[in-house]
Amino acid sequence: MSNRDFEDLVVGDRESFGSYTVSEEEILSFAEQYDPQEFHVDLDAAAESMFGELVASGWHSTAISMRILVDNFFENSGSLGSPGVESVTWPAPVKPGETLWLTLEVTDKRPLESDPNRGLVTFYLEMQNEADETKLTMEPKVFFARRGGDEADTS
Repeated sequence: MSNRDFEDLVVGDRESFGSYTVSEEEILSFAEQYDPQEFHVDLDAAAESMFGELVASGWHSTAISMRILVDNFFENSGSLGSPGVESVTWPAPVKPGETLWLTLEVTDKRPLESDPNRGLVTFYLEMQNEADETKLTMEPKVFFARRGGDEADTS
């Protein structure tokens, strides 16, 4: 998936990319501002929690996936934003020091009847760490620019 317009995205194509290492300081900072549950902001309480250690907020994990997507996939593409996400799961928590990467698969695409200059692409995204443990799954829908409007390829 080297090109990034609607016509360049093919259902079934998969690509893996990114490398993002999460620090303890980043986990604490994000959680203090957005998700101040004790297992995200207090090292002692986190050690006594069901996780046994400090873990990132799931919302922080989701934000990290967006950073990786923008840096490695959406930048210099025909991406026009998103109308939403079908599902988000956090099968395992992100921990300090883990390095994360994404696999992205095109699962569906269709031209928009209301706008011949845009198409809607659905992806399945999986974020994993260096041990191949799945940390996040998501099914985002993204608008992409179409070349040629009504004449554009829809495959």
